[in-house]
Amino acid sequence: MEIKQNYPLSERNTFGIAAQTDWWIDYTCDADIDRLVKDEFFQECRVQTIGEGSNLLFLANFHGILLHSEVQGITELNRDADSITLRVGSGMVWDDFVAYTVEQGYYGAENLSLIPGQVGAAAVQNIGAYGVEVSQLIVAVHARNYRTGETRVFSERDCRYAYRYSIFKEPDYAEWVIMYVDLRLQLTPSFSLEYTALSKVLAEEQTTPSLRTVRDTIIRIRRSKLPDPATVGNAGSFFVNPVVSADKYATLQADYPSIPSYPQPDGSAKVPAGWLIEQCGYKGHRDGAVGVYEHQALVLVNHGGATGTQVAALAEEIIGRVRERFGIELHPEVKYIL
Repeated sequence: MEIKQNYPLSERNTFGIAAQTDWWIDYTCDADIDRLVKDEFFQECRVQTIGEGSNLLFLANFHGILLHSEVQGITELNRDADSITLRVGSGMVWDDFVAYTVEQGYYGAENLSLIPGQVGAAAVQNIGAYGVEVSQLIVAVHARNYRTGETRVFSERDCRYAYRYSIFKEPDYAEWVIMYVDLRLQLTPSFSLEYTALSKVLAEEQTTPSLRTVRDTIIRIRRSKLPDPATVGNAGSFFVNPVVSADKYATLQADYPSIPSYPQPDGSAKVPAGWLIEQCGYKGHRDGAVGVYEHQALVLVNHGGATGTQVAALAEEIIGRVRERFGIELHPEVKYIL
């Protein structure tokens, strides 16, 4: 376990916001959590878990402890004729894990290539892209309560997964840190190629689907739409795509015949937040150090030197404009940290 005081965070959040935390603690194993449970100072402090900082926006310095997983490793748990189940450390970089599955010939995670963050955070957020959500792969989540020391294995059902949601986002589960995630991958060829942007590129390039070609194609698509945080500070998709009722979508479609959507099983429709924002004229918008990415209106960016409050102010302005024009309330996917 490594402990750092007055730790700078500009390189620990992909927005590149210049903030700091009173304390930064890396944990690597159960024994580290046991130490924290017994530590009186730790137990009196405010605590926030953090992964790669790819889904956070710091609005101020953090007065408390940021708890970061460095739990590593990939262990094979089970293998049959069709699938393999792996236990993965929560501190492993998610895209490193996806690269590993592709190299090993394991199917299922390739559509989630190049999504930033750690394996543990992926399970909390229920990351998704190109028609796949990580909850489709998750078998179980192994977690520890840093206040009580309790150990619990959450089944996929226990996690109550939904679009960009898991039980770990609820305040009652904020004190649980993820140690390992069990994921089941397929051993026989199985692709999810229904997503329009992906299938279109594969068809245009006459590319034969394979783990490598699908991963490479998705990486190219993502890089063409999303800025590299090492160059332009951002947290990827800033807003959750809103889901509207069938009646609401019919009204929208009457006024905007070209509005895109993704039909949901219950008859509702998911509307791309980026399209709504672009229709309001924000694509490529810039206000000093903050702005909206020129190639994807769903991405807010820090052009250099922006504060978290400036980014949040632009987000609120966009939320208000979309509400006024479309009668739809956007919600940040990014978590604000005060």
